[in-house]
Amino acid sequence: MKKFNIALLCTLFLLASCTPSVQDDEDKVVQKEEEPTGQPSIVPTYKLSEDDYRVVLPYRTSKARGATTNQIANRLDIDEVEQGLMRHSKEYFDPNEVYFEEGQYLDLDTVYSWINELNPKVEEGSEKEVYEDNPRYLSHILEQNFIKRNEDSVELVGLSIGLALKSQYRFQTEIGGTYYYKNIPKADMLEKGREVAQTVLERVRQMEGLQNIPIMIAIYREEERGSAVPGNFVAKTFIEQGEMSIDDWEGIEEDYILFPSNEAEEKYFDDAQIVNTFGVEVAEFFPNYVGFIGEGFYVNEQLQKLTIEVPIEFNGKAEIVGFAQYTYGLVKDKFPNNYDIEIQITSSEKLEAYIYREAGKENPVVHLFD
Repeated sequence: MKKFNIALLCTLFLLASCTPSVQDDEDKVVQKEEEPTGQPSIVPTYKLSEDDYRVVLPYRTSKARGATTNQIANRLDIDEVEQGLMRHSKEYFDPNEVYFEEGQYLDLDTVYSWINELNPKVEEGSEKEVYEDNPRYLSHILEQNFIKRNEDSVELVGLSIGLALKSQYRFQTEIGGTYYYKNIPKADMLEKGREVAQTVLERVRQMEGLQNIPIMIAIYREEERGSAVPGNFVAKTFIEQGEMSIDDWEGIEEDYILFPSNEAEEKYFDDAQIVNTFGVEVAEFFPNYVGFIGEGFYVNEQLQKLTIEVPIEFNGKAEIVGFAQYTYGLVKDKFPNNYDIEIQITSSEKLEAYIYREAGKENPVVHLFD
């Protein structure tokens, strides 16, 4: 399923319905004493909503920029590991008190070398069984920083680290040879993830400026390479400043479900029936309709957000307007309002219309694209 930039969609929603939150503090140029580069930063006044982090300007990209796309095979996993880590960080680093910055401590060479060192070693040319018994569990190490502004400076006050591990290991026994696949049980992945987390913590604590910084570490389980939905975070832990060991882990019950699918029918039958009814109603209205793709995000088995993409070929603007109006009515009449719902109406060329309703609201917001 196509993944549209969530920041863009949130912006459209805000333009259609409200203005951004305004902070009382004016923008201020400050010296970042804890920054590796020591460059001045401007802390912005505005953010899109109370739930979002403000970012430090001028924006600095991660010191390990490019590693995520190189290390994680599924595009949906790439998006979710970054956005999900930020989402879980909010439990420990309040968006109303701190600012977000991409990782500035683990550079590209460090990330790649740690991944290689923390994965099992297999001699090139080994038998297939050797690869199967020693899968490369760890795909990526993602760092995010959280900054607090003081009276005349800013400082690092928190660090989040996401560890992306595989659910399926793909390997070759020789260069250019056949690809083999080995599924990795969740329990095995979690065991390895906890081991990796302890080692990463010890190494991070040895880095200058990070000895006494609170750290959140979360374990992400990737989906298979061709999956139509992303994987999810499965465990997290918080390490207080100065601590060198991980005492316990908190399980995370999150799930991304594809609609329509057998898994949706088996796990969330009622939701699957509502979504299927939506498809039937659309098919009755529009002769060019060929199907939809839906994605549900669940936390503790409760639907939090439903996203549906409806690809249709239109013959004019009037058709788009009419279909958007009809879909607006379906959202109001067919779907409960206890979760966010997002409908993306697309053609082969672009996103034609976007309908969004926030949980608890009665009326959706509609945006038509020129």
